Order: sequence, then structure tokens, then C-alpha cells
Amino acid sequence: MNVTRLRALRGPNLWSRYTAIEATVHCTPEESDLRRLTGFEARLRQRFPELGVLPEPTADGVVSMAHALEITALALQTHAGCPLSFSRTIAAPEPGIYQVVVEYTVEEVGRLAFDTALELLQAARDNQPYDTAAAIGRLKELDEDIRLGPSTGSIVDAAVARGIPFRRLTTGSLVQFGWGSKQRRIQAAECDTTSAIAESIAQDKELTKKLLHAAGVPVPLGRPVTDAEDAWRAAQALGGAVVVKPRDGNQGKGVTVNIRTREQVLAAYEVASHYGSEVMVERYLPGIDFRLLVVGRKLVAAARRDPPLVVGDGVHTVRQLVDAVNADPRRGDGHATPLTRIRLDDIAIDRLAQQGLTPDSVPPRGARVVLRNNANLSTGGTATDVTDEVHPLVAQRAVAAAMTVGLDVCGVDVVCQNVVEPLESQSGGIVEVNAAPGLRMHLSPSFGKGRNVGQAIIDHMFAPGDDGRIPVIAVTGTNGKTTTVRLTSHLLQQRGWRVGFTDTNGVYVNGRQIDSGDCSGPRSARRVLAHPDVDAAVLETARGGILREGLAFDRCQVAIVTNIGTGDHLGLNYITTVEDLSVLKRVIVQNVAAGGMAVLNAADPHCVAMADFCPGQITYFGPAPHHPVIATHRALGKRVVFVEDGHIVAAEGGWQVRLPLAQIPLTDGGALAFQVDNAMAAIAAAWAVGVPWDAIAHGLESFTSDAATVPGRFNRFDYRGATVIADYGHNPDAIAALCRAAEALPAGKRVAVISAAGDRRDQDIVDQTRQIGRVFDEVVLFEDACQRGRADGEVIALLQQGLEGAPKTRWHTAIRGEFLAIDTALARLQPGDLCLILIDQVDEALAHIGRRVAEVAAVAA
Repeated sequence: MNVTRLRALRGPNLWSRYTAIEATVHCTPEESDLRRLTGFEARLRQRFPELGVLPEPTADGVVSMAHALEITALALQTHAGCPLSFSRTIAAPEPGIYQVVVEYTVEEVGRLAFDTALELLQAARDNQPYDTAAAIGRLKELDEDIRLGPSTGSIVDAAVARGIPFRRLTTGSLVQFGWGSKQRRIQAAECDTTSAIAESIAQDKELTKKLLHAAGVPVPLGRPVTDAEDAWRAAQALGGAVVVKPRDGNQGKGVTVNIRTREQVLAAYEVASHYGSEVMVERYLPGIDFRLLVVGRKLVAAARRDPPLVVGDGVHTVRQLVDAVNADPRRGDGHATPLTRIRLDDIAIDRLAQQGLTPDSVPPRGARVVLRNNANLSTGGTATDVTDEVHPLVAQRAVAAAMTVGLDVCGVDVVCQNVVEPLESQSGGIVEVNAAPGLRMHLSPSFGKGRNVGQAIIDHMFAPGDDGRIPVIAVTGTNGKTTTVRLTSHLLQQRGWRVGFTDTNGVYVNGRQIDSGDCSGPRSARRVLAHPDVDAAVLETARGGILREGLAFDRCQVAIVTNIGTGDHLGLNYITTVEDLSVLKRVIVQNVAAGGMAVLNAADPHCVAMADFCPGQITYFGPAPHHPVIATHRALGKRVVFVEDGHIVAAEGGWQVRLPLAQIPLTDGGALAFQVDNAMAAIAAAWAVGVPWDAIAHGLESFTSDAATVPGRFNRFDYRGATVIADYGHNPDAIAALCRAAEALPAGKRVAVISAAGDRRDQDIVDQTRQIGRVFDEVVLFEDACQRGRADGEVIALLQQGLEGAPKTRWHTAIRGEFLAIDTALARLQPGDLCLILIDQVDEALAHIGRRVAEVAAVAA
């Protein structure tokens, strides 16, 4: 079995709404039917007993090696701890070729699972040993390394529950919520509203204590020290037990508590200085360690934290007891698990020595053996939820501490005997405040009720009812996409929105181009959705991007499908029929929001068939009010847009608005039928997102299809009294529409300039000039700049074949080079003629035509 292509589908795609790995695999004849590989399945299950059931056989009863790859890759991820459910294997038209699609939650894990599955299948085929447990272990380790930690993950889960889109910006914990101008960001449990000043204060323990003391919040006294001897002098001045800790520490690293002797203080200073450039010595507050979580101006969770310890049984050593505790599946390394393994390091050994023990001592039954003085979960401690026990005045002090420092998400460390009484009444105090606090002790406490603190943070970041979304309009189809995108964007701008859009010419934000080239794929769309100056997005969504990577969004407010043509890239990527193409482009309709709208061409049966797959509502646009689809939809009180008596009419129930075609320059007063369709689609989309009708009317009137506004889309020039039209039409349906438009315009003689992309089917290339030959008197053929795998002269020969027997064409010639072909056609024009130039290099060709027009104008002047 040979994998020829493997790609990650990072959004809703042809196969599902899930992120997935898609592989194209070639199987040998015997691999195409596992019944021909005697004993293979038994050998596979011997190496992977937890594999599960192989997929259902195909209609002819065949299960292939590709099917085995599918289920193995899915099962490996599942047993590595990834929650997955979707997979599929599809036979391509060519024998022995399959597309295998398997869901993933972490892309790197999904890719490794495919590689691992291939190794496992090969081992089973060759009857070679394979350590599946070790392979699953590698997958699990990779998943834990890359997956969002519990703190960040809980916030993301809460966002998803509220319908807020998210995007992970790094392999770490930097996450964006929402789109465009409504976006917000977090880094772990720190919000984008947390100031650097507040974070700096929180890291400076001495400054924090001074500010809290000045605000009347109880804190332990103490001061920074310069060296070990100074630490001892500070401890003597304070009297009694002290705490030694880094001034700017975190996660309890380098903290030693409840020490009294000179030797203990000197040793604690050395430990603390290893974790920070400055060291603090402060009075030790006897009591229990509590963590209070403040979000906004509210206490949302509280936990009692106990240090890592074991309880003796009179039989096992401390080391054995620690091993038994660490066997708890909730304990792991780092922060991916609810609890952390207890470490028998130098700090733990020193703490044992203070109790007269060593790791090999056998504590008596029931004896509590403390292995660290601090109670941080990151060092193996445990947490017990006490949220419901917190006294209002204790909560008030915690909120005051967070506000004083300036943190909107803050972990407040309190030491006191309990939280049911005010701190002042029990000589308790706040010992530390923490920016970006860990949340796992509240999410999954060792004991007690877990708290949905992720939701509290999301509710703090987003007001009730705010899902962080901006209007997203996705546009697909065979022809008219770019014009529809540009006109729709223009209409949205009339509402006062800053609009970002993508098309085959570039990425544009608020009228400024920020990228060029074909930007109709998901990467460009994500750039728009990530831009902070975008209030609404209009995204051209081409077939290639959907196949390559899926959609850039989880759902859109409006999906426009302009039409489905019969000759658009068929034969590529196993899209061999118009029905296949329709299913692919239907993806945007399937991912319309429940309250959204699909705008569909009523005159195109393939578009009409998409309506059943839309979770939202439908607006049909079509040529006339009596069209069956339009009439039926209108009778049901649904939205329709159609042409009647020289107007575009938008109607819903008994209400309607009429827009004169004479005031829509794009349509040439209604003469250009394909532009009328584009205008109707854009009107329906603007209507769906609430653009006022006076703004829509003004936008239609002020939009022109020139080379600056919509380059390569029916751009008109005046050349010595002749009309020159430049268009990027490059498939039979587009050329048919352009031919109809050319026939509708008055002309003495009609001249066409045309080439064809080499990656089109032979028949599609022939059909282009066959249509041209029915309308145009003269034709100039040229060889495309990029022949896309064709031999020299091959495309020209197919184009000439289409002109054979042409009823209209009286003269044609073939030329190498687009610009020379343009000049040849221009030289044959007389006043009153019409020339249609089907350009290839859009920007360069338009510039060339512009120069020729300017030269003639200069001579005339």
C-alpha cells in the first residue's frame, strides 16, 4: 500500500464537519480485497487486540487494506486518549485507489497515527513483531505535549459551549476567541485585558504586599534580602517561624515554609535564589493554604490545598508509599492531568529529615508524612473544593487584592485556619496573588465539587448573548464569484461596516489590499477573520481550498452559490461529474448557522437541490416571478429576489422592494443577464445581514465593473470608437454567458481573443471556441503562459478544432503570446466594433490594454 497524498482538513469539509486527516492510498490487487491476504486480519488483531470491528464491506463485499488503515488509525488515537468517532474510506473511480478520512483532535497526533497505522499494517502483512503498546504510548505522549492544558482547555470548552469560535495561534496556550473586530485572546488563564503592569506587580511579591497592606488587606510582614546571612537577620527580626521564597517566583518553586533555625534559613535561601534573582523572607502564618480564584470582581472558586504527603501503614517504606500514590491515573507529569506525581527530590528528602525519616523509613500506621511544605498541585499536592464555605468578608478581601494589583483573573493565596471566618479574626492573611493562575484544582479537585471556572472567564470576556462572531458571507459557484464578492462587500460598506474580503485577486481589508494573487482559499480567509479592523467578512470559497483544507470557519451567516457549471475543473481530485462538484460546493450551505441564510440560484437545479441540506433559511434568486421555484417559495412567505418589469424585486410574503435596473450600472440596464444574477445574489446577502434598503440602493448605484473595482470581470474600454471587453472567463459556462452578453450589445464586427488552461479536459477546451465561433466574426487564438502539462501547440490545436465549421467566424489566427494576441485584435478594430478579450494574466493584461487605450487617446488629443 502506497500513500500518495496526506493532508489535514482543518475545518468543515467534503466528508464531515470534523477536522480530519485525508489520505489517498494505492492498494495492490490483493490489498484491495483482504480475503486474498490469508491470515492478515488474525495477525493484525494479534498485534492490536483492541482494534475493534473493521468497516462494513463495500457493495461487492470487499474490505480493502485502505479500510484497515482507516480503522487502525482511528483506534490508535482512541486508545491514546483522543476522543474521536468519525472515519470513512471511499473508493476512487480508478481501481485500487482509495481516499481514507480519519478524524483528529490534534493534527500532529492524527498524522503520527496514520504513520503508525501503516507500520502496524505492514508488520501484520509481513508477520513481523510490532510493539503496539509503545506506539500508543508515543501517541499519548505527543498528545499530552501538544494538547491544550486543562486551564486553557476549560476556557476553550466554555467558549465552544457558548458558540464562540476559537483558533489556537501557537503550539502553546495563546488562543483567539471570536473573529475580526470582536476577537479576544487568552494566554493560558490570562486575558488580553490583563495589563503588563498588573502582571509585573503580581510577580514582585514585596511590591504586592506593600500595595495590599496600604489597601487594608491583611498580609504577612517581611522584606527582601540580599544574601543568606541577611535572610537570617530578617528571620530573627520577624521572630518565630518564617517563609523564604523567590521575590518573583511562581507555582511554589523555591518556596520553603515554617522554618526557624539558622541552618534551615540559609538552606532555604540557596533554594530560593536558584529560582529568582531576589529572595523574600516573611512571617510564617500558621494555618491551612487556600487558593481563591477571582474573575472580574467576583470570587468564583476556592480550594483548600494540602501538601504532598503519604500515610504510613507500618509495612511499606516512604518510597513505596509514594509509588503507590503516584499510581493514581489522575497523577501525571506537568499540567495535563488533574494531579501531579509526587517527587522524592532533595526538597522532599530534606522535609523527611525534619521528621526524622528517610525515603527507606517505614512510617507507623496512620502517620502523616509530609513531603513538602508548600501545597502547590504542581509539586504533588491535593485540592479540596471549599467554594460554598467562603465567608463573604474573606471573598471581599480576595476581590480587593485582585483589584489592587489590577488583575481581572487572579489566584489569591490565603493562609488561615479556615475560610468560614473573616481573616482578621483568626490572624490569617493573603500571602500571594498570581496572574494566569492554574485552574485544574478548581476544575477537577481531589475532593469535592468541580467548578466550571472556564465558563466564568468566558462570561467575563463576552457579554451575555455575544458570541464573538462577525457576519461571514461565503461565496462559491462556477461563475460570478468574484463580482458577487466585490459587490456584496460594497453593499456592506454602505452600512458603515469595515469589510474584509478575499477573492482570486487578493485579500482586502477596509479598502486596502494586504495580499495579492489567488486568495480564494482558507488561509486567506483566516487572515481576514483574524484582522482586528474587520466588522464583516465576505469570502470567496473556491473548490480547491475546500478540497485542500476544508473551510476556514465553523459556520457562516450567509452562503451564496451562484451556479454550478458543467465544465469547471471536472476530472481533478476525483471530482468527475457535475453532481460531485455540486456536493463539494454544497459544503458552505451545510455549514450555514441555524439562524443564517443560504442564497441559491433558482434557475440552477443543482443549487436548488442544496436547500435540503441547509440548517438555516433559503433565499432564492431567479429570472422571473413566475419561475416555479421562485413562485412556490414566495407563496410560502419565504424570501425571493427576481426580475420584473425592468426592476430587481426583493419580496417576502406580501412585502416587496423594487430596485430599477437602470440604476444598477453593473447590469448595463439589465442587458447583461449574468451581472443581473450577480446583483441579485449580492442583494439577497446584504438583506440577510440587515443592510438597510436605502444603503443597498446607494451601493448598487455607486458600484461599477471597471478594472479597478473588479479586475478581469467584464471590464470595458473605449478603443478608437470600438468597445473592448476584458474578462477572465475560463470555462464553457462563463464563455456562454459572455457570448450572450456580446450578442446583446450592438456591434459592427465582433472579435474575440481566447486561450485555454491546459489542465482542462479536451472537450471543455473544444467547447469554448465552438461557442465563440457561433457569435464572433474574427478570433485570435493564443498559447497560455502556463500550459499546465500540455505540449506546445496542443491547446491551440484543440481550440482550432472547436472553430471548425463555425457558422459565424470568417477569420482566425493563432499567436504565441497573450500581449501580441491582444495587439493583433486591437489592430483589426474599427469604430463601432466589439472585441472580447479573454485574458489570462489578469493584472498584466489589463495594464497592457490600458496602455494601448492611453496611447490612442494621447494621439487623438
